[in-house]
Amino acid sequence: MYITLFILGALSLLVYAILTLPVFGRLPEGARLERIRRLPNAQGDELQNQSLTSMVPEDGYFAIFKAMLKGNPNSRPSAILPHVSPELDSVSGTKVTWFGHSSYLLQLDTLKILVDPIFSKTPSPFSFIGKKQYAGTDFISAEDFPAIDVLLITHDHYDHMDYQSILKLKDSVKHFLTSAGAGSHLIRWGIPAEKITELAWEEEAVLFGLKFTAKPARHFTGRLFKRNRTLWSSFILETPEHKLFLGGDSGYDSHFKLIGEEQGPFDLAILECGQYNELWPLIHMFPEQTVMAAKDLKAKVLLPVHWGKFTLALHDWNDSVLRVTKSAEESAQQITTPLMGETFVLGGPYPDTKWWLNVENGKQ
Repeated sequence: MYITLFILGALSLLVYAILTLPVFGRLPEGARLERIRRLPNAQGDELQNQSLTSMVPEDGYFAIFKAMLKGNPNSRPSAILPHVSPELDSVSGTKVTWFGHSSYLLQLDTLKILVDPIFSKTPSPFSFIGKKQYAGTDFISAEDFPAIDVLLITHDHYDHMDYQSILKLKDSVKHFLTSAGAGSHLIRWGIPAEKITELAWEEEAVLFGLKFTAKPARHFTGRLFKRNRTLWSSFILETPEHKLFLGGDSGYDSHFKLIGEEQGPFDLAILECGQYNELWPLIHMFPEQTVMAAKDLKAKVLLPVHWGKFTLALHDWNDSVLRVTKSAEESAQQITTPLMGETFVLGGPYPDTKWWLNVENGKQ
C-alpha cells in the first residue's frame, strides 16, 4: 500500500513539474486578466469569436482521432524542398521574405519586423512530440538574424509562438507586439514588460513610426488545457508608402469584407491557406476561401502562407498551394509564390513560379 501511494505521489509530482515548465507559458493574471475580462468579446475569463465557432466535429473528437490514425502517405514531400538564401540586410524599399509556415520577415527600409517565427524542428512544446519539419526547411535559424525592431506574434499556439525561437531571439529584439493576454507568456520567459505591447481588436500602436492595428480573426488560443484565455488577431501594418494585412490564423468569416470596406485596399495580404479539414472548417480557411478573403480585403497581391514546412492536417503537403493558385487564377487575383527564403520587393516583380511542381511526390 505504501509503495503504491509513493508511486502515485511521485507520478503526481512529475506531472506537476512537467505542466509548470516555462514552455507552456503562463495564463493572464492580475491586471492583465482584468483587462481580458473587460474586452467586448469576453465571457468571464474566456474570449469568443465574432461568429459562433464550434471546434468539435459532429461526430466528436473521435472522428479526428480516427482520421489521424488513417493518415495520408502524401502529407509530407518525398524530396528535399528547395530554398534560396534570404537577404537579411536592409535596403531602401519594402522587402518580404517567407521562411515556411507562417514565419516571415518584413524589411521596411532599415526597420525589421519578424512575424510568428518558428525555427524549431517540431511545432510542439517538446522536440520529441509531433511531426518534424520537412527536409530542406531548416535553412535558417534564429541565430542568423540581425537585430529585430519588432517581433510580432499573432497568437499563442506553438506553431506561431515558438518558445525556443523566442528565447534565442529575445535579446536582439527591441520590441514585442502581440495579442491581448499573450504578453503573460513573454513575461514568464524573461522579457521585460516595457518591451511588450499587447493589442485587443481595434486597438492601435505606433512603433518606430509604423502604425499597427489589431483586427479580428476567427480562431482560438491555448498552450495547455485552457483555451481562449488570450486573444488571437490579425494585424494591419501601415507604413508611409504601403498598407499590409497580416492575417495570422483565421477561418473564413464576414470580418474580411468589413475590414476591406473600412481599411482597403491593401498592397499585400498575407493569409493562411493550409492545415484545413472538413472536421474543423471554421478555424482554418480552405484554399479557395483564402482567395475569397483576399478579394474581400481588396488586396492587390496575395501571399499564401501556413503551408510548406509542417504537417498539421490530413491533406497532401502541396494540396493547399495547388488549390490556392488555381483559385487565384480563376478569380483574377494576383498571387505571389516565392521559394522559401526568396526575398521580393513590394511593388514587384512578384515571384510566381510553381516550384512545388518540381518536387517529387507520389501523386505527381
